[in-house]
Amino acid sequence: MRPCFGEAPVAEGSFRPPGPARGRPLRIAISGHRGLPSHTATLVEDALRRTLAEHAPQVRGVSCLADGADQIFARVVLALGGTLEAVVCSASYRDDLPVDTHDEYDMFMSAAEEIHRLRYAESSSESHMEGSRVMLDLAEELYAVWDGKPARGYGGTADVVAEARERGIKVRVIWPEGSSRE
Repeated sequence: MRPCFGEAPVAEGSFRPPGPARGRPLRIAISGHRGLPSHTATLVEDALRRTLAEHAPQVRGVSCLADGADQIFARVVLALGGTLEAVVCSASYRDDLPVDTHDEYDMFMSAAEEIHRLRYAESSSESHMEGSRVMLDLAEELYAVWDGKPARGYGGTADVVAEARERGIKVRVIWPEGSSRE
């Protein structure tokens, strides 16, 4: 996909933050499966709540706010008193999410303390992977709601986990017992 206005597909204001400092929130990026069955969504939410509580309220969730794991993560971060930083993969990103997730997406976007917008016009596997790279640029850790299987398409959770590991970013896999994708 070509970026809007022929510019490089990078987010404005992206940077690699220093390691956690006293008084500064730990920045945790999220990548995970979309369209989770309700029983898995409940298990994942409980696991994220327990895991994020270790850092609350000094946590800043960095997310593209997709349906599924991203929105569950954002809900938990805010419930524990943390803050959000959003990465918008393309101009059409919201419209390409399931309609029944738009209200929650809008709420999280309103709550985000910072928003990084990539210059892609349309949502694509390439823009999603670039959004994930920007999240990794902004984070000290990656939480991956992941079943451990290969990505179903370019830019999937397995690709984001591989990118984080290649960069030496700590990855914490969240996939509670009893979880499934179908």
